[in-house]
Amino acid sequence: MAGPRVLCDTRALAEAPPVPAGVLWKLAESGRQLDANVVRLTPGGRITAHTETQLDVLVLVVAGHGTLGDGTAEAVEPLAEGALLWLPHGAPRSITAGEAGLTYLTVHGRRPGMRIGARAC
Repeated sequence: MAGPRVLCDTRALAEAPPVPAGVLWKLAESGRQLDANVVRLTPGGRITAHTETQLDVLVLVVAGHGTLGDGTAEAVEPLAEGALLWLPHGAPRSITAGEAGLTYLTVHGRRPGMRIGARAC
């Protein structure tokens, strides 16, 4: 069994030279019950409106700024470094990076892996 430890420095990841958008770090420890990622969006980058039907997600903005949407054009909340978001399952959401980009940490329950077996009818 693994013990408590520091996994990464999110400030260092956010301050690293700009790289293409995507996952900068992910939790990969065996036996974990959570999934977590540090994600960078380039300036103006966007996670398009979608609905996660099964998992609640926590998001912590570690650098940059942007907006949080709920799938409608009129409902937009500003995001800045330090903002902690709860994205409940079943609720539509989108994230758009501002002119400096946006780096954030996501944490949610681990999704079960794919399993081989008979298809349910």
